[in-house]
Amino acid sequence: MYRLLATRLMQRSESGFLRALKPRAKATDFYSNDYLGMARNQEFHAEVLQAIQDDHTLIGGSTGSRLISGHTQVALETEDFLAQTHHAESALLFPSGYIANLTLFSCLPQKGETVIVDEYIHRSVHDGCMMSTATKWKFKHNNLQDLEDKLKRTQGICYVAIESLYSMEGDFAPLKEIIQLTEKYGASLIVDEAHAFGVFGYGLVHRLGLQNNVFATLVTYGKAMGCHGAAVLCKAIVKSYLINFGSPFIYSTAPIDLTWMQLKMGYQYILNHPSLADQLQQNIQFFRSQGLPILSAKESPIQALAVKNNEQLLQLRDVLLHKGLQTYAVFSPTVKLGQERLRICLHTFNTKEDIRLLASLIQENLSL
Repeated sequence: MYRLLATRLMQRSESGFLRALKPRAKATDFYSNDYLGMARNQEFHAEVLQAIQDDHTLIGGSTGSRLISGHTQVALETEDFLAQTHHAESALLFPSGYIANLTLFSCLPQKGETVIVDEYIHRSVHDGCMMSTATKWKFKHNNLQDLEDKLKRTQGICYVAIESLYSMEGDFAPLKEIIQLTEKYGASLIVDEAHAFGVFGYGLVHRLGLQNNVFATLVTYGKAMGCHGAAVLCKAIVKSYLINFGSPFIYSTAPIDLTWMQLKMGYQYILNHPSLADQLQQNIQFFRSQGLPILSAKESPIQALAVKNNEQLLQLRDVLLHKGLQTYAVFSPTVKLGQERLRICLHTFNTKEDIRLLASLIQENLSL
């Protein structure tokens, strides 16, 4: 058995796609999802530390799943707060966005039903669908005609799954147009807001006032908020269904209360500091003004740069790191073979000097 594992790892290594865990580099951050700088925000951290000093029980273990001993008053109050803030009927907290998607897509769609997902949807959705007995179809990325063609072919209950802002492409879903299609064909729309939350207020569903048009909205807190955990915003009956039939939720030990308290405080901090999102957009626009052939939307904090081949991509990543700039080279199978790219993330704390250096090094090494 070990020989078989070694052979598979060797094959991946020879292809140049072997993954390994590495310590966080001491370099200028152009690769993390800390878009608003909340994970390094000393003022926010001081507020969280004060909350711990006021109540030391926040850092105690939850001692069990939410259905046994892990459901606390703090969790209950946080879910009520989230529902009110997002103008949703209810909210259900999860340890992570991955577990939230596993729960949604493993227990909601049943045999004889259909899930239609954007081909670039996050892996957690695919994994959730693999745990389900429903039929899964993919539609071409952001292609309304292909989505409608598939909606026409469905029979019975149908779910459509999209991201509002895609994590590898850095482009937006045409939310309003997709809602028109799902309502036309009676499908239930699930929107993952992992990368839009915080960058665009409380997410694009909230900003555009589309809560009543979406079956369930997923928001996560490990990116722009710099915390941890996730929540599904939905009708009360959907929440009850997930609690009763969602295995990943049922059998996961609950996070400590500090997780829920910190994200609640994070909402308030973002509300009181709108300049964070404003500064982020200024940095994005400055980066865009450097003239690089970027694939992504102009307002997105994720900026993807196509590179001709993997050797050139690795070389560019390493040159940038040598100059103290950390970016992320994305290879297959995270993206389709032949669509490898350099993923650049912009943040509030990136300086114009660092952005200018990043752009000039890319131009020099790709002969742009």
